[in-house]
Amino acid sequence: MVGEPDKSQKYMAINVVGAGAIGCFVGGVLAANGCRVTLLGRPWLAKDIAENGLTVTTLDGQTQHVPADDITLVMDAAALPPADATLICTKSDDTAAAAESLAQNMAQLGQVYSLQNGLDNAEVIETIFRRAHPTTEPFVEPGMVAFNVVSPSPAHFAATTEGGIHLHDHEACDNFARALVRAGLACERHPAMAPVQFAKLILNLNNALNALSGLPLKEQLAQRPWRLVLAACMAEALQVGEAYGLKPARIIKAPFGLLPTILRLPTFLFTRIAAQMMQVDPTARSSMADDFDRGRRPEIDHLNGKIVALGQQVGRPTPVNAKVSKIVMACFEGQQTRPVDPRSLL
Repeated sequence: MVGEPDKSQKYMAINVVGAGAIGCFVGGVLAANGCRVTLLGRPWLAKDIAENGLTVTTLDGQTQHVPADDITLVMDAAALPPADATLICTKSDDTAAAAESLAQNMAQLGQVYSLQNGLDNAEVIETIFRRAHPTTEPFVEPGMVAFNVVSPSPAHFAATTEGGIHLHDHEACDNFARALVRAGLACERHPAMAPVQFAKLILNLNNALNALSGLPLKEQLAQRPWRLVLAACMAEALQVGEAYGLKPARIIKAPFGLLPTILRLPTFLFTRIAAQMMQVDPTARSSMADDFDRGRRPEIDHLNGKIVALGQQVGRPTPVNAKVSKIVMACFEGQQTRPVDPRSLL
């Protein structure tokens, strides 16, 4: 954990690229606590914030409001101002396009942090930056956001699960980590980020299941048939990780190796254990559920589909993750309706 920051430290200029739920929440909290924040988003977001300002609510119910005049919105990457740090919060399918749009102005971005799901986004961004600037060493770091965010009303973003932001324990990341702590966001540091990203990927295997269930997250996990599917997905991921030489970092209270067993428990036992593991707001649901509602292509290839791809590389079967991936795309393409019977996924 980062200690109490030096109060004399200057506040940072932060650009947020891909201002969806996570980007608006993190950007809003930073803006509410003195950072100069610019959001790169879509016209609907500009309209909502112009009319309402930006409101963020933490899991414990603390609400902060940023007046519209205190936050900048742009629609084009070329309009982003010089910044100390740029946070890329797009969906994984949009990473390459976002990096291409930013590459020509790389010198103005400051430190670049990928706060995205999946394993490869920081590498994709860095590769594109290096291609555009062969003689320049870009600063691109993977990060991980451990909490879920929903939007209960226009320009209002609320955290619905506990957790903080995870960063590399490298001195170059210190100023951004201090900015997060100053703003009241928990920040945990790690000697290596690949195990952290893999741990988040394992947890994110439920994103698709939550979307297919049509239920709030808490209600979905209270149903054992859905937990059995999740347990199977996670067991496959752990086996693939072992063969690949990738062990998940301990980012939750329970060891990852025990998660499939915990998920398979009878509901009365699971709910008692789950209540001790993580606090979840009743309104929480996965970002993939939001993607379905808004007609956006789900990033399934970077979640369950990534486990399938890694399994093929190391010769480990992943039939449940493969089936989940297939059904998600069938629903997105209109070939199957939701909600799905969880028993059909095993």
